[in-house]
Amino acid sequence: MIVHLEKRQDPVDLVIQAPPSKSYTHRAFIAAALADGESFIEDPLIAEDTLLTLQALRTLGVKVEEEEGGIRIHGTRGALRPGRPVTIDLKNSGTSMRLLASVSLLADHPVILTGSPRMCERPIGDLVEAINRIGGTVRYLGRPGYPPIEVSGRLLGGQVRLPSGVSSQFVTSLLMTAPYAAEPIEVRTGENPVSASYLGITTDLMRNFGINVDESKPGLFRVPNTSAYLSRRYSVEGDYSSASYFFGIGAICGGEVTVTNLKKGSPQGDRGFPAILEMMGCRVQSGETSVHLRMEGPLSGTDINMSSMPDTVQTLSAVAAFADSPTEITGVGHLRHKESDRIEAIRRVLTALGAEVVASGDAIRITSGRLHGGVIDPENDHRTAMSGALLGLGIGDVSILDAGCVAKSYPAFWDLLMEAGLWNGM
Repeated sequence: MIVHLEKRQDPVDLVIQAPPSKSYTHRAFIAAALADGESFIEDPLIAEDTLLTLQALRTLGVKVEEEEGGIRIHGTRGALRPGRPVTIDLKNSGTSMRLLASVSLLADHPVILTGSPRMCERPIGDLVEAINRIGGTVRYLGRPGYPPIEVSGRLLGGQVRLPSGVSSQFVTSLLMTAPYAAEPIEVRTGENPVSASYLGITTDLMRNFGINVDESKPGLFRVPNTSAYLSRRYSVEGDYSSASYFFGIGAICGGEVTVTNLKKGSPQGDRGFPAILEMMGCRVQSGETSVHLRMEGPLSGTDINMSSMPDTVQTLSAVAAFADSPTEITGVGHLRHKESDRIEAIRRVLTALGAEVVASGDAIRITSGRLHGGVIDPENDHRTAMSGALLGLGIGDVSILDAGCVAKSYPAFWDLLMEAGLWNGM
């Protein structure tokens, strides 16, 4: 699928409902699968990534029923029974790979987790070492430190320390499985785990399913082993990461954008994205369930550490290309290990369209240049494709190859652009 976008000539006036949160959906599916009893996950995100997690849980013996309005999951009380050794292909879903690495310890037979060629280039060694310290036996089936892996053993519990700067998904993986360990589990993370805001999502979700994580000491998470997740009806909140693209469109094209289905006070780190646009010249108003953005004047560059909101770095980079002064984005070194090397993707895409980009270490500096049309190859990265849409609407004559890769997190994205009159469907 190729999408061709022309420059938006008039200010926008958009009202968009944010899709359900991808991060919350993954975690809700897993908690419900491990719970004691039957849960109904209301309005989950149905996208490639979350469906991979759901199908993996089915393969691990969990009964899952798709119903109108959501997914019914019959919990296993932490006893997964695939009944035989299984191999699960998680394609390019890093969240599925990392979270299920620990969950697979609860299976009655060995579990092989594999994925796409890119997945097998994404490091998992620190998580594997931690799993082995709490009773697991994880074996690399290819290059040491990377998938595919075979998981077996028992979840015994104990203390683990993860290196400073490790992915928050490694921590989430251990925490979500911890209630079913033979002994309590303590995870030490150091002071600056990467994407720490996602740990807030994890502990909030666990709390909603009846497990309170002790976070009384900085950098230390303690999970008791005294109870299982409680079954419940759980409604998934909206996704600030996906909403960011429409806020970015408003910032670039001018006009007004309202995104609904956004929870005020959500632990999602990307909730802070509209405030960055406010620093760059937009006006932002937040309500209990929506955020309104208005843009009338020129955009100014900014200096910002994005370590707590990594999924909106590409959105911000697209907006920065239209600012009248440079933007310096720091805290993003770990983006080299996402669905693509996102730092290189930002440099490659923006440079090809005329912007000036300097990437070094964990920082990116973006300066607007003589912007012009061109072709964007997202290299199967959904966020590169969606941020490319912002560039297309701001510059014009931009074609995005393999645009269907947005199905990973936001299948309705192009349809919404068409309904809003921002894309003609060609």
